[in-house]
Amino acid sequence: MLTRNNWFIRYYRGGIYAMYIIHNGKIITEEKILEASAVVVEGEFIQAIIPEDAIPNYPGAELINARGGYISPGFIDIHSDYIEGIVSPRPTSMMDVHISLREAEKILISHGITTMFHSLSFYREDVFTHKPMRYPENAQRLVDAIDATHHELHLIRHRLHARFEIDNIDQVDRLVANIKSDKVHLLSFMDHTPGQGQYRDLEVYRQTLLGYQDLTDSDVQTIIDKRQSSTYLTIEKIKEVADIALSRGISIASHDDDDIKKLELVQSFGTTISEFPITLEVAMKAKEMGLQTIAGAPNVLLGGSHSGNLSAAEAIEHGCIDILCSDYYPAALLHAIFTLSEKYGNDLHRIFMMVTLNPAKAVRMDDEIGSIKPGKKADILVIERMDDGYPMLTATMVNGAIITTTNYRTK
Repeated sequence: MLTRNNWFIRYYRGGIYAMYIIHNGKIITEEKILEASAVVVEGEFIQAIIPEDAIPNYPGAELINARGGYISPGFIDIHSDYIEGIVSPRPTSMMDVHISLREAEKILISHGITTMFHSLSFYREDVFTHKPMRYPENAQRLVDAIDATHHELHLIRHRLHARFEIDNIDQVDRLVANIKSDKVHLLSFMDHTPGQGQYRDLEVYRQTLLGYQDLTDSDVQTIIDKRQSSTYLTIEKIKEVADIALSRGISIASHDDDDIKKLELVQSFGTTISEFPITLEVAMKAKEMGLQTIAGAPNVLLGGSHSGNLSAAEAIEHGCIDILCSDYYPAALLHAIFTLSEKYGNDLHRIFMMVTLNPAKAVRMDDEIGSIKPGKKADILVIERMDDGYPMLTATMVNGAIITTTNYRTK
């Protein structure tokens, strides 16, 4: 329950915070799911994990009752282009980027996402659909707006994942400038050329195009021919950009890996993350090579890839996925956790790590966030369950401040 004093504390810029104790829940720690214990939060940080019978030793602390639910670290989503649809909800509309970020974060926190790497696509040409958000000048406005959140009132932790298409030669200098200005926090190189990667099956590519536009067979073939004859960044240039990012502590990801030779290539210029490996063989090899692997949570809920590629649930069963991201559907993270546990029989603690500690490690933030551990920032969720198993996010905390409380009711 938010008291009048807490309301003041939440908006006070001077750094005054309350002490909270979150109790009567199952705590997701780095090692296991811990019961009969409570989490003590003081200021921005987790102070301690204590036995519940030690709660009286903290007089004056405000109690948050988890009512038997899960006390989880906040979710860290390192790949989601959801913001693009918020900024540009229609092909002919472009909303104010600052308003869009503030509206988006209200939605994201309601799904338990306390750190979001907004995944902006930097395309030379988007052949699927008209998205004004992907015009270079508009993308830069959003890059600058994300950077501005670090110095303004905000609800969640905003970061930028720059997704750079390797035929976008004209925008390399802009990308490098953003990296050197500390506006990029994760960098991935993408190649959506039809006939390889995500669209190695040309029929899937054709059907995807037709899903966005009313095209003739001739139109589709013209697009395919044009894309396949594009000029791309050289390996040397990609490595040069990657080296600049690595020198600033930015992790590098590859995208839609479909071949073991490609894994070897991308690893040679410092890649540590393999996003959406296309086949089980490639995912298993990526793990063997020490890359951190990502799959989409919507893939879990849909029962497979919308592009006809690797099933996330199957890959997780084979132990070759480390991280789940929301991709394009923020609600999927919370629901995928319990779907993977209850429908597919995966260890619940292991799945929680895929949306908390593992992504934190991948983007080099695990010294600060990603787990419930004394000394770390207090990004914490309370997740209860309805009688039918539906997960209810009833409280969220970021940096020790209560952001939301939600009360489900029957009347």
